[in-house]
Amino acid sequence: MDFDAVRTFVAAADAGQFQEAAAELAVTQQAVSKRIAALERALEVRLFTRTPRGVELSIDGQAFLPHARELLRAADRAVASVRAGRRPLRVDIISSRGAASGLMRGFHRAHPEIDLDVVMLFGIETAVDAIRSGEIDASFRAVAAPGRPLPKDIESVRVLDEPLELLTGPAHALASARSLTLAQLVGHRIWMPGIVPGTEWAAYYDDLVAEFGLTIEATGPNFGSDALLDTVADTPALATFMGARTRLVWPAGHGLRRIPVTDPMPVYPHSILWHRDNGHPALAVLRAHLAAAAPGHDAAGTWIPGWASRSSRR
Repeated sequence: MDFDAVRTFVAAADAGQFQEAAAELAVTQQAVSKRIAALERALEVRLFTRTPRGVELSIDGQAFLPHARELLRAADRAVASVRAGRRPLRVDIISSRGAASGLMRGFHRAHPEIDLDVVMLFGIETAVDAIRSGEIDASFRAVAAPGRPLPKDIESVRVLDEPLELLTGPAHALASARSLTLAQLVGHRIWMPGIVPGTEWAAYYDDLVAEFGLTIEATGPNFGSDALLDTVADTPALATFMGARTRLVWPAGHGLRRIPVTDPMPVYPHSILWHRDNGHPALAVLRAHLAAAAPGHDAAGTWIPGWASRSSRR
């Protein structure tokens, strides 16, 4: 249905004259007459009758008027839902407990006036497709796995280098350490069932293993972080890596230890991705907030894969 014609019909019904409707819509009276005629042909009814003072709604016009108003309200809501600045900023944070979630909570505290929609997508390809289609405005990722450069219309900038910590149960051989070097982890089993081949985080840990000779196992189903914590707490032979900014809660009886890793300190590089043509005003505010809050990158004594250090692009 032609919404211009419907809007013209409502304006003419309210004004009682085509001339006044034309003035309100900033079109000619002839254009009003043509739109009304086209709408009547589409509906196969007469919507108005002529009077000496203008026009009056026919019986069919009276029946159609409330539905026409609702059609226009629905159309206006539909436009507002996607118009930059009038719809929420949609951001992918991967998981609710990770560092990106904390970054977005900080942004929300600093800018409570900005409406947010937070989503959790899986791989970087899914996130990039969602950015390009307009499904989301931004995504936090480790950009980008070797051999898979970002499309040219996707911008990215590194916003956080998150240190990794070793998480152990109380009976683990390393549980009493105040800090650990990567060399001290050689020969110990690090269990990470959440690593999925082909993801950017799998590429990160593959490089970590290759460079420092670690043993990282991704065997078994991934039942989520709670099950991972239960297993690490109960199994002295297993430990796992955890981001320093990952928020976790476990039963007091677990006695888990979070131990900093050094020499060098492995850091996971979080970047924000967005489409270069995205004009949502809140996106610029988010990027400025992250830039102001971000610590320096590539600090002395830290390690990230070479592909991650070269990947930011603006």
